[in-house]
Amino acid sequence: MNARGRWLLVGPLLFLGVLLVAPVVRLLVEGLGAAEVSWWAVWQDDHLRWRVGWSVAQAGITCVLTLLLGLPVAWVLARLEFPGRASVLRLLMLPFVVPTLVAAMGVLALWGPRGWLGEPMAAAGWSLEDTPWLLLYGNLFFNLCVVARAGVDALEQVSAQRVAAARTLGATPWRAFWRVEWPAVAPWLASALCLVFLYCFAGFGLALILGGQRYATVEVEIYTLVAHDLELGQAGVLAVWMLLLTGAVALAYAAIEKRLAAPGRTVPVMRQRPQGAGHWLALAGALVVLVVVCAAPLLAIVMRALHAVVWGQGAAVLREPETLAALGNTMRFSGMALALATALGLTHALAVQVLDRVSALRGAGGVQSTAALGWRAAAFLPFVVSPVTVAFGLLLLYPQWTASLGLLVAAYALLAYPFVAKSLTAALDALPASYAQAAATLGARPWRIFWRITLPLVATALRRGMAFAAATALGEFAVSLFLSRPEWTTLTTLIYQRLSRPGAANLDAALVLACVLMLLALLAFAGIEGRAQRPNPDNARHA
Repeated sequence: MNARGRWLLVGPLLFLGVLLVAPVVRLLVEGLGAAEVSWWAVWQDDHLRWRVGWSVAQAGITCVLTLLLGLPVAWVLARLEFPGRASVLRLLMLPFVVPTLVAAMGVLALWGPRGWLGEPMAAAGWSLEDTPWLLLYGNLFFNLCVVARAGVDALEQVSAQRVAAARTLGATPWRAFWRVEWPAVAPWLASALCLVFLYCFAGFGLALILGGQRYATVEVEIYTLVAHDLELGQAGVLAVWMLLLTGAVALAYAAIEKRLAAPGRTVPVMRQRPQGAGHWLALAGALVVLVVVCAAPLLAIVMRALHAVVWGQGAAVLREPETLAALGNTMRFSGMALALATALGLTHALAVQVLDRVSALRGAGGVQSTAALGWRAAAFLPFVVSPVTVAFGLLLLYPQWTASLGLLVAAYALLAYPFVAKSLTAALDALPASYAQAAATLGARPWRIFWRITLPLVATALRRGMAFAAATALGEFAVSLFLSRPEWTTLTTLIYQRLSRPGAANLDAALVLACVLMLLALLAFAGIEGRAQRPNPDNARHA
């Protein structure tokens, strides 16, 4: 490898080592070496055992619900052609753009004590407070589209010839699905469900707002132990167990992904227009599921915010100095984090290509090939470790820097740059090598080839990765709670502060602020992504 290739590795490698690996190691040392807390204290304490058990249960229940709802939706979108299908597929990505706090506020605006549906239900004696429904519904909002998009992509890889042969031999549509289509899509769905489990098990924002004191998850418990009880030893032990559990699921996800061979050149099943009552009922049911689960919370939050502005005192919060300061901080921190994440993601993707090239020259199966594969996998590390664990590890390792702007922005960028790296790596993999070779033959230097040939061809992927990175930075919540100063309040922390105060006026203010944050994230996503097509839900990560 030449000097240029080595320099490409230094930046991301140093960044991951300082901001992720070292804090995780420090956290392991804190947990394993805590003299005042037993390593098995998690399983001996009824309260902590309930937290871990509930965290696993709510993630497992969400996996079952997303499969039961997402697979029929995926079949409709993959097999039926109807007006607006492309728009529906694109809107499936909306939950990934919406910040976690906004989703939680949308659930409260719909099902909460003063929500559009929750208030009349409470009046009828069917209150949803202190029930697991709010958190499970929030999990469904974020994760249904993961399974649906994975199902659509998988069903589009099913061979039309095999389905036609099964039907020719007398199989009914239902039997053809279970004997031909299901075996082909099951690995894709298993991979998606591993992601769903990770997102729910390691989620923080939704559990903090919607779980309440009884149904909070382990991530909320770690935050409480650190921020309120100052029980760093116990929090460290709990965080170590979380790392082990999430690592096991991440390994299962990696194993399933490895078994998913690259799709062959199969002829997919042609979509058809709905025919008969069965197709129309299936289409209507799929659209109803998407509206109820994915669109209703966002519509509820917009309606409640408008109601608070027009008929309440919600407009006043928009003029308050702390709101303007929080808006400025949010845009400033997110802009700096996006710039850093873009530079790191671009460097990471180019380093992967250099390692792959060297591996091809030296022969597959060598040390360099292993290095190339490992460097590809390194981009997923920030997805595996939860934001609470990252922030807690940074707090332990760099106590003198916890109130510094550089560490805060770097933590934002750590959680955002994998979107850029993964999107660009996939685009560079698909780029024919002959383009760069032809330019080099004509005398172009590597830097000129990159700017004139490579970058324009991968610009769409770069915009897509930057769009997801911007949405992630704008909605970041867990890191802000751990590492921010009071004067660095962002919109997410201001919303949480408003929710923590009693009174209807504070709830209205939180709803208005959540609507502002949602619009800001949507504008940033739409403005950066432009015409980029078919973003991958596997790239998403919520706090």
